[in-house]
Amino acid sequence: MGDAEETRGRPDRLSAEMRIRAGPALAAATTLLLLAAGAAASDGVGPASPARGGVVLKQIGAFDEPTYLTAAPGSRRLLFVTERKGVIAVIRRGRALRRPFLNISGMVRRRNLEQGLLGLAFPPDYRRSGRFYVQYTDTSGDIRIDEFRRRTATVAARSSRRPVLQIPEIDHYSNHNGGQLEFRGRLLYIGVGDGSNPGDVANQAQNIASLRGKILRINPRPSRRGPPYRVPRSNPFVGRRGRDEILAYGLRNPWRFSFPPRRGGVDRIVIGDVGQNRFEEIDYETVRAANGADFGWDAFEGHAPYGCGAICPNAGTRDPGGTVPPIHTYRHRRGACAVVGGYVVEGPALRSLRGRYVYADYCGRLRSLRLRLGAAAGDRPLGVSVPRGPLGFPALTSLGTDARGDLYLMSDSGPVYRLVEPRGSRATR
Repeated sequence: MGDAEETRGRPDRLSAEMRIRAGPALAAATTLLLLAAGAAASDGVGPASPARGGVVLKQIGAFDEPTYLTAAPGSRRLLFVTERKGVIAVIRRGRALRRPFLNISGMVRRRNLEQGLLGLAFPPDYRRSGRFYVQYTDTSGDIRIDEFRRRTATVAARSSRRPVLQIPEIDHYSNHNGGQLEFRGRLLYIGVGDGSNPGDVANQAQNIASLRGKILRINPRPSRRGPPYRVPRSNPFVGRRGRDEILAYGLRNPWRFSFPPRRGGVDRIVIGDVGQNRFEEIDYETVRAANGADFGWDAFEGHAPYGCGAICPNAGTRDPGGTVPPIHTYRHRRGACAVVGGYVVEGPALRSLRGRYVYADYCGRLRSLRLRLGAAAGDRPLGVSVPRGPLGFPALTSLGTDARGDLYLMSDSGPVYRLVEPRGSRATR
């Protein structure tokens, strides 16, 4: 199959970035070595330094393989950091507390970089209800969504656990588990990877009878005598063939997604979907248009028809027609570094970037662009990178936000950074 010549949607706009994709059977240590080799070939991955206009990284703490950071609704004093081993740490007024918010490490498997405690979300009524939700891989390798309740502002009750959703591991593949949880109103959106590698050989992403390779949407609160969660009637497969929980499908590993600020009362979703061997992609749609949307994997990788070749001759599907192309892709030119989806800047610490979507790759480099339906605009580097870790590469695992909308970066080697502009900065938009 062709490369950039055979495309869907618009002509491909490529930038020379890199991505990570490790095989499913690799142990975590082997994966780290492979990633280090890829990072060594990259440009500009070094100590944090001011970007053009003065954007810098300010380290706020160090944790054990941090995977995500978020704040609870209405709380400006507390930040919550998930650690891969199954711990949620608390930062209060800039200082990490010794006692964790929650420790479920005995329930969590983390044999590689795509397992462990991966996501955390607080519903809008958290101050009243005390409920929150986590996404992790359990000791069997299955994906779990569980509900817990807080005991105090900084300590949760582990005994309050209520299982919500379980998604089985696929054929002993341990990767592509997704990990993002986001509330929009009372509804919980869940990112789930296709669960197999390479090439979605188990055909999950295009299979609407499977919850793998999807964005799901549920109400996580149970009915009185029903299942542990409810499904909104507006979901596209309710009353039709297909799983009711599915919002959108055709995704490889939607590791991080977010909801930009509403425009004219319209909700939008932006997804960083990890590619295979050639392209990383960013998908962007209104939530209404994403309802039932097929983002193309594994008929397409980026804009190009996907074919795995001799490595996995049974992978790849025919073009089903009507797939939604990405608004932005970048091609693998050197090494291998996955896209890490981010956020549209809202907070006061990055005034020069307000309204721009900031995203990253696993090799630690940060970029920003303007979100546009159909095609992104103005993609450019921020000029700042996450410093190398002890194994020689950054391993940027995630972006997160606080209650003000300021941005944070997590490195698998431990540090958590806040992205800021020093006083007097005149960074341009």
